[in-house]
Amino acid sequence: MLPDWIGMGCYFGFLIALGLPVILLKAYVKLPFEITRKLYHLLITLSIFPLVKCFTTWYMAVLTVFLLAAIAYPALVLAEKTAWFQRIAVERKGGEFRSSLLIVQGAMAVLLFVFWGLLGESWKFIAVVAVLAWGLGDAAAALVGKSIGRRRIQHPRIQGTKTYEGTFAMYITAGLTIFITLLVEVNQPWLASLTVAALVAPICALVELFSSRGMDTLTVPLSAAFAMLPLMSLFAYLGI
Repeated sequence: MLPDWIGMGCYFGFLIALGLPVILLKAYVKLPFEITRKLYHLLITLSIFPLVKCFTTWYMAVLTVFLLAAIAYPALVLAEKTAWFQRIAVERKGGEFRSSLLIVQGAMAVLLFVFWGLLGESWKFIAVVAVLAWGLGDAAAALVGKSIGRRRIQHPRIQGTKTYEGTFAMYITAGLTIFITLLVEVNQPWLASLTVAALVAPICALVELFSSRGMDTLTVPLSAAFAMLPLMSLFAYLGI
């Protein structure tokens, strides 16, 4: 494991190395709005890996999460006034990107604190699974819902336009993500991994469906993580 100061460099280097090409593509190639939006979204999702792989201590990983928010938020406030930002922006309303950044960084901090700091290093895989289930599932829901979604879900507590097709994409993608990540990260037997995926994926889809004002970046990963915890604890007790 790398020293934490190198881990911090790896984290910011990861964000720059993957984020800069997306920014340049949006500025000069004019990628479609939703594609660019989800590429940014995917970048933040994948940033969970340097946080859990490149740090020796949970508190330095959490500190780095807050450090990014502390640097990025005022920088975005200033950047929003420039013409350059308008060329790369993927916001539906002013300030949406920076508020979403705060929420998702807060979710990651909570996950790292609970599933690494409180429960111990052997449980930090839950943070990885939860963030990936949210990130990939939400991206699939948005892309499928906007491209082929035809049947709108009508409910007074659902904000905006959400479709059965998008929600089904969220369910399938979150389930596959949980299943594959448990197999790879935990080396858990496929039947146990499938069981967890089958039980947790519907929770992810329902929570995303009823989350409003961008709060799915918080509610979905936390719901996924805390739904997985008793299941993984049971499998650990049974020696599976």
